[in-house]
Amino acid sequence: MPNDEAVLYEQRGRAAWITLNVPEKRNALTGEMVSGLREHLERAHGDSDVRAIVLTGNGTAFCAGADLKNKGDMGDADEKARNPFIDLLSAVRDGAKPVIGAINGAAFGGGLGLVAACDIAIAVAGAKFSFSEVRIGVIPAMISVVVLPKLGEHHTMRLFLTGERFTSERALEYGLLHAVVPAQELESAVNGEVDAIAKGGPNAIREAKKLVRTVARLGEEDAFAYAEDVIARLFASEEAAEGMSAFAAKRSPSWVKE
Repeated sequence: MPNDEAVLYEQRGRAAWITLNVPEKRNALTGEMVSGLREHLERAHGDSDVRAIVLTGNGTAFCAGADLKNKGDMGDADEKARNPFIDLLSAVRDGAKPVIGAINGAAFGGGLGLVAACDIAIAVAGAKFSFSEVRIGVIPAMISVVVLPKLGEHHTMRLFLTGERFTSERALEYGLLHAVVPAQELESAVNGEVDAIAKGGPNAIREAKKLVRTVARLGEEDAFAYAEDVIARLFASEEAAEGMSAFAAKRSPSWVKE
């Protein structure tokens, strides 16, 4: 029996899998879907058994971007509130737990912005991508904030101006993806990343993600000051004590589930 929820949630081992589930519309983003994604991300962040979050899609596409038949509406926003899609991108990029994109197929516009917001992204071979906004008379404004750090000004400029389609293999060359695998190997590849993350201390993983996002936005002196403070704090933590004790005793630390 088909599931009529726009976004699905399932815990598999140490990961929460969040799945865009409107394959007949190529998982085009609507207000309902953006809201569902935010709710499931919050659920995953609040579950101590979840060490990583996986975003994927049902069907042949990961996400076709904004639902143009609905004039690109992705939820209500007034003058006092940010656009809900901006909050979603921020929740993916800056949330405490690592987010892995299991990119099962095509990603366009806002969908490709979600890919860029992920901490780790693995796509199936031959998937098609595009920042296609200029071809309908608009621009990839909101997603530029998460795309530019991944692609740099050089590649971003050309892809935003031309709107051309490119493959997952080219996206790997651009730095948008970390790996490209055959479709039948996608889940296994993602599980390998989850297993690797789960070997790290939960607090250390959280702080490592925050470190990368924070240092990238700071000037050099502020970055060194931040780094000095955080490493002193972590060396003094109970988690670090457990990790170093486990290393010395040649055993697994308490957070590793055999």
